[in-house]
Amino acid sequence: MIDHAHDLARVREATDRLLTAVAELDNAALAEPSRLPGWSRGHVLAHLARNADALLNVLQGRPMYASAEAREADIERDAPRPLEAQVADVRESAARFQATGDAPADWTRTVELRNGVLDSAARVPFRRWAEVELHHVDLGIGYELEDLPAEFLERETDFLADRFSGHPDVPAARLTDGTHAWSTGRAADEPGTPEITVTGRPADLVGWLAGRRDGSALEVRGGTLPKLPPL
Repeated sequence: MIDHAHDLARVREATDRLLTAVAELDNAALAEPSRLPGWSRGHVLAHLARNADALLNVLQGRPMYASAEAREADIERDAPRPLEAQVADVRESAARFQATGDAPADWTRTVELRNGVLDSAARVPFRRWAEVELHHVDLGIGYELEDLPAEFLERETDFLADRFSGHPDVPAARLTDGTHAWSTGRAADEPGTPEITVTGRPADLVGWLAGRRDGSALEVRGGTLPKLPPL
């Protein structure tokens, strides 16, 4: 069972780590490219702030974003801001999200995210945790996938393996870090889809599943490493 209060605490810790690291930057560093194509570090921070407000909308029963165009426009508008404004926005939007998460609510209810995706309200804090952790890595300021908490790596692998489960463009695969195992992709008993096994360190599995690494560090048996569709 998902413990939303536990995940809210992890979000708070991850946000504090990110804000401490970002405070060491300067305006010039914010304008430099992040690891995400076409985005500066300022774009990443602007997205993190707006995502906190978007997930707050989800918890309060409103559309996550007014539109895809409005989402992109808000990020472009906020990306060039100076460091002080970026840090304040990430901190204040995170506080709004936390306050909403701390309020009494029915966490078993179903909520709607982008593109009509439905999920349990209880899983929204974990979704925010993933945003903060992975985008901290995307900033390219010394926080790497190997630095992510072990609990997060295991749960994010589970989350992403489930996301690709049954996807017609992903062959049947068994993923393992040597301790845990997950199944993803098409059903292994479908004609012409023998199951492959992908083995690697937790950070490398998450990096591949989340589109942050090419999977070259993974061991593949029974076929070739699948090309995953965009998240």
